[in-house]
Amino acid sequence: MTRTEKEQLVAQMTAEFQNAGAIIVCDYKGLSVKDLEVVRNFAKDEDLKVKVVKNKLAAIALKNAGCEAIDFKDTNLVVWGDEQITPCKIADKAAMEFKDKFMIKTGVIAGEVASLSTINAMAKLPSRDELLGMLLNVWNGPARSIAIGLQALATKKAEEA
Repeated sequence: MTRTEKEQLVAQMTAEFQNAGAIIVCDYKGLSVKDLEVVRNFAKDEDLKVKVVKNKLAAIALKNAGCEAIDFKDTNLVVWGDEQITPCKIADKAAMEFKDKFMIKTGVIAGEVASLSTINAMAKLPSRDELLGMLLNVWNGPARSIAIGLQALATKKAEEA
């Protein structure tokens, strides 16, 4: 990789990290190319980005993006996206799928370093769409009860007549 290519990669990642809600750093040592493609497909389905990048370049991109510094060591796979919960969910899903070969190391959520327990807790939260579905279900409950009651009353009146 030439110096110009490295500068372009850092500039691209810096721009994307500035807008990222969460950046999750994972260890993928021992993962086959086929398994790595599975992880990439998990992320692609959720409109997330996944990149295996050199530690120094990722550290520079994070610093330029105004995020807290992370100590990058060994092999790292970076997963990021606009939302905060979805990257945590995808990293957790990959960690469950490939137990011994894929591990979440750390992450940056809203520009601050997050612990592994925070990332795991966020992975368990429902997504935005699931929360909206729950809210709509709660709002429709009273209307549904009224409709059932009116239907029962109409049936009773029809039987009496």
